[in-house]
Amino acid sequence: MHTAISTRALRACLLVALALTTPLAWAEKINIVYARELAEADARMEYPVRLLELALKKAGADFDMRSEARPMPQSAAIKRLAAGASLNVVWSMTTREREEQLLPIRIPIDKGLFGYRIAFVARSHPDVLAQAKDLTSLRKLTAGQGHDWPDTDILRNNGLQVVTTAQHQSLLPMLTAGRFDYFPRSVLEIWDETGMPGAQDAVVDDKVLIHYPTAIYFFVNKKDRALAKTLTTGLTRAIADGSFDALYNARFGTIIKRAKLHSRTRIELNNPLLPPETPLSRKSLWLDVNAVPK
Repeated sequence: MHTAISTRALRACLLVALALTTPLAWAEKINIVYARELAEADARMEYPVRLLELALKKAGADFDMRSEARPMPQSAAIKRLAAGASLNVVWSMTTREREEQLLPIRIPIDKGLFGYRIAFVARSHPDVLAQAKDLTSLRKLTAGQGHDWPDTDILRNNGLQVVTTAQHQSLLPMLTAGRFDYFPRSVLEIWDETGMPGAQDAVVDDKVLIHYPTAIYFFVNKKDRALAKTLTTGLTRAIADGSFDALYNARFGTIIKRAKLHSRTRIELNNPLLPPETPLSRKSLWLDVNAVPK
């Protein structure tokens, strides 16, 4: 009898211990609400949404997932997530400030490709970047950017001239109206934006590649460590079994080749916003540009 009681007590203790060590996010259904700056149907939304879903599945989470009802600027989404108001996931370019406000999942979902920038230029001045052979000559020209984009601070910290606007959809019309000389976009974005309003009077420059080290992460609220653990586990498993790369290459493989990164004049910028915790030494997390076919 004594042995039976002891066995039952031991089993009970093991069940309690298991419950305590199981992340809450795995123990019950997660309701994921993610922020978006773009329309739900925009092609640029597909990859991060599918990767978020993949990470949750790989972690074994039971979840429902939907976007916030209305698009909002990144700055507004970050404030709402930090306040714990209605959102629980944002994806964004990392900065020191953002990592102070939010909890980053330090696995770059873009493999650093967001820091490789090529530019729209006005169709009427397609060779405007031909004179840009280095950072000094690039400083003679003016870029256009969104007022709340971290890229704006990076460009200015490197001595580049920048015109900004809060109306991001106005940037291409501003470019073609001569308000600035070039509109740098990431390789991830630029081909999808050739159909945007104003793009008919712009072309993609084929001469210059601007690069600075950066990463796009999933971010969660500082207190939401269970969700952070779930996403970290899921992304790590997706990297290990190849499903991360399969999704990445399906979305961006053709785009990377189309950008012809090797044939451009490469201008390196410093990124003063890059947190020191950025895992730059983990080569498996980053795109190896030297391995991209020429």
